[in-house]
Amino acid sequence: MPDLKIDTAPMSEAVTDSIRVEVLSQHSPENSRPMQGEWVFQYTVRITNLGQETVQLISRHWIITDALEHTEEVKGPGVVGEQPVLAPGESFKYSSWCPLKTPTGMMHGTYQMVGPGGRQFDIEIAPFGLRARYTVH
Repeated sequence: MPDLKIDTAPMSEAVTDSIRVEVLSQHSPENSRPMQGEWVFQYTVRITNLGQETVQLISRHWIITDALEHTEEVKGPGVVGEQPVLAPGESFKYSSWCPLKTPTGMMHGTYQMVGPGGRQFDIEIAPFGLRARYTVH
């Protein structure tokens, strides 16, 4: 059986090609319906350009795994309807949501970036845990 790292902390940080991605997740009990098998999590991401060149986030690729080992991939342009441009030293912060069919899980993935001259590269979103504070049995 694969190791799902369900005990993964609800925060992560990774630096790839001078771009830092920090994530913090939390359970959203007011939007969850445990009796219907739906737990909702909010996550906040801060992307910071630590490099010397301006870059743009063009797309995302999330891999979401619940406690039953069900994996879902989410791909699409930008984040929250935007394709932010980050000059050296700038950050972009956003929040989004993830529903799960279990009270625990994890997420990780990549952002696809474009730099000077059209150079495309992926930056890592390190794994972070999704964990409800309580479980209804």
